[in-house]
Amino acid sequence: MTAEKPSSRSQAGFFSESGELGGSHPQFNEICTALYEREIVSLAHSEIKNLSLLKRRMGGLPYHVKAIARYMISNGIANNPSPLKTDTHNGSWYAKQSAKCPGINHLDDVEKREAWYRKNGRYGLVVPVLILNMEGSHIELDSIDMVNQDNTQLHLNKNGWFANSGECISSTPLRDEMEAATALSVQNKILLRPSKAIMTAACCGHAWSFKSKRSPRALSLREMRLSTQINWKNFTLLNR
Repeated sequence: MTAEKPSSRSQAGFFSESGELGGSHPQFNEICTALYEREIVSLAHSEIKNLSLLKRRMGGLPYHVKAIARYMISNGIANNPSPLKTDTHNGSWYAKQSAKCPGINHLDDVEKREAWYRKNGRYGLVVPVLILNMEGSHIELDSIDMVNQDNTQLHLNKNGWFANSGECISSTPLRDEMEAATALSVQNKILLRPSKAIMTAACCGHAWSFKSKRSPRALSLREMRLSTQINWKNFTLLNR
């Protein structure tokens, strides 16, 4: 059974807000619809058994979708220039993909990575995590939600505990069956020191096999939200 797409009139009524930045932009509704439809499909396949969790995610959709769409229309703020380009049709970012995963070149950068996170690791900071699995590699966006007392370890909202050196210490319990199925193929997770190339690849969903590029993966709504919180000047915590 196929669901009917809402009319442009109903989309405008659902997403637009009078006086709100972006609400009157001709591509605002297009971005909102793409993000909304993608997240609905993701939720439909997630097999979430906790009804309360599902209600919270559904209830938060309008707020997060509109926030992302406004940012994508402005493509960053004036004092935080972004290298990303907006794909309004798919509600995603795009940029030229490098021949090889940029995170691979930073695997030996342990001392610099440790020093950077000791200095800049803070609650709310958006960070990149290199995912290596049987299919190849890609970089995910995550955020710091806890730092230990001596500032040598940090906890990421999705991927769990890491040492400042980038080593994954333990993972956060998976929240649904879809995450569990994905985790089965994961061989290694490494916290990377952010750079323009690394963060761009993460935002655009760039992926690589062990021999060549792969088709970009679609970012979750959570990762799209994180992509709007990046400080493109120096990748430290963005103050707004």
